[in-house]
Amino acid sequence: MTETQSRATTWLVAALVAGVVLYLLRDVLLPFVAGFAVAYMLDPLVNRLARWRIGRGLASAVAIVLSGAVALGLLLMTVPVLRAQIATFVQRLPTYVERVRGLVEPMVDAVGERLGLAELGDPMRLIGNQASEALGWLGGLLIGLVSGSAAIVNILSLLFITPLVAFYLLRDWPKVTARLNHWLPKTEAAAMRAQLREIDRTLAGFARGQALVCLSLAIFYAVTLTAAGLDFGVLVGLFAGFASFIPFLGAFGGGLLSIGLALIQFPTWGPVLTIATIFVAGQILEGYVLTPKLVGDRVGLHPVWIIFALMVGGTLFGFLGLLLAVPAAAAIGVLVRFAIERYLASPFYRGSARE
Repeated sequence: MTETQSRATTWLVAALVAGVVLYLLRDVLLPFVAGFAVAYMLDPLVNRLARWRIGRGLASAVAIVLSGAVALGLLLMTVPVLRAQIATFVQRLPTYVERVRGLVEPMVDAVGERLGLAELGDPMRLIGNQASEALGWLGGLLIGLVSGSAAIVNILSLLFITPLVAFYLLRDWPKVTARLNHWLPKTEAAAMRAQLREIDRTLAGFARGQALVCLSLAIFYAVTLTAAGLDFGVLVGLFAGFASFIPFLGAFGGGLLSIGLALIQFPTWGPVLTIATIFVAGQILEGYVLTPKLVGDRVGLHPVWIIFALMVGGTLFGFLGLLLAVPAAAAIGVLVRFAIERYLASPFYRGSARE
C-alpha cells in the first residue's frame, strides 16, 4: 500500500468511526449541537468585544445574556398567541375532520357512480374514518408535546445545557482551534487549513444568512396570512418561515397546511386563491430577493444533492439530521471539490506516472 493510499484509508476509517459514534449518541446531541450553533453565530460578536480589551470570558457571558434577552423577548411576545392558537386548533380539530369528510365523500360517491363502482365509497369511507382517527391522535399528540415529561426534559436541557455549552465554546474557542491546529499532520497542514477556512466561510455565510431569511419569511407569512383572515395565521406563518431552514419544508408544508385550512374555513374560492398567492409571493421573495442577498451561492449544491442529504440525514438522525443535512452536505461538498481538484492535478489522472 502506498503512502497516499495509507493516508486515505486512515481518514476514511476516522470518518466512519466518527459517524458511528454520532449515530449512537444521536438522542443526546440536540442541546450540544444547539450550543455549538449558538456559539458559531455569536463568535463574531465575542471577537469584536475581545478587541475592545474585554476578557473573552466576560465577552462570552455578555453575548449569551444579550442573545438570551432578545430570545426571551421574542418568546414573551409570541408564546401567548401561539399557545392560544394551538389550543383553539386542537378544539376545532373534530369540526375540521367532519368538514373534510363532508367535502370528500360526495366527490368519492360521484367518482364511484361515474366509474360504475358502487362499492367504491365503502373503502374510501373507511379510509376517511382512519384519517379522522389519525387527526384525533395528532391533536392528542400536540397536547402531549406541550405537557409530556419527555418534552419537559428536552426543553429543560435546551434551556440549561445549551447556554453552558455555548459559553464554554465561546470562551475557549481560540484554545480549541490552536490545539486542533497543533494536531494537524505537518505535511498536509497548509492544505487542511485552507479547506477548513473554506468550510468556515461556507457555513458562516449559509447559517447566518439562512437565519435572516427564515426570520424575514416568518414575519412576512405571519403578517400576510393574518391580514388575509386565515385562522391560525400567526401559527402557520411562523411554522412556514422557520421551517424554511430545511429546504422545501417551509414552502410545501406551510403552503399545503394554509391552503387546506383556507378550504375548510372559507365558503368561496377567492380567499383560498389569496392564501395561495401569498405563498407564491413568499417563494418569489425568498428565491429572487432574500436568498441571493443574504445567502448567495455559498452552499454550492445541486437541488438533487440537497434532497438526498435531507433524506439521509432524516433517516439516520431524525429531526436533528434534517437540521444538519444541508450544512453537513455543504462542508462535505467543499472537501469533495478539493479532492477532485487534487485528482485532476495528479499523475494518475494525467497518465504521466504511476505511484
